[in-house]
Amino acid sequence: MVVGNYGSGKTEVAVNLALHLAKAGRTVQIADLDIVNPYFRSREARRLMEEQGIRVVVPPGDQAYADLPIILPEIAGMLHPPEGVLTLFDVGGDDVGAKALAAFRPVIQEGAYELWQVINARRPFTSTVEGCLQMQASIEASSRLTVTGLLANSHLIEHTTPEVVVEGWRLAEQVAGRCGRPVRCVAVMEK
Repeated sequence: MVVGNYGSGKTEVAVNLALHLAKAGRTVQIADLDIVNPYFRSREARRLMEEQGIRVVVPPGDQAYADLPIILPEIAGMLHPPEGVLTLFDVGGDDVGAKALAAFRPVIQEGAYELWQVINARRPFTSTVEGCLQMQASIEASSRLTVTGLLANSHLIEHTTPEVVVEGWRLAEQVAGRCGRPVRCVAVMEK
């Protein structure tokens, strides 16, 4: 499950992680649980992911692009995938988006999931350790799940430099030191 604040790059990370895993031979399915922010959701990369053999779960037909809080019943089944299938959830921003996960908390066993907080040091509210920890606490309270890892994703789109990436990595390491959760990866644009 990929969570974080608005504009942190959760969706880009979730989509690219799904593509990377599929190219590595993994069987992947992804559910778009972003019921809050209609700007960029993983459903907009549906065709690209399906071409790589990824199962993409989004509302059907015209509802796929509706700005409605639609959570499909089949998402509950994705919490317990068949052997060898990896499930990703692209969750909406902030604590508001994380509320979508709370409905599934009764069937999610502790230790049977990964909940990664995406940190972008170049976004408001997560440019400091305290801001990241506050975001983490609000997401955990809303989702009723515990963040298990951090994912550094600091960028300025085409103006990203190696220094921006390293700055984000260092911030994520500081947050990890304070909250006791590891940095699982650092996302970097290929160029």
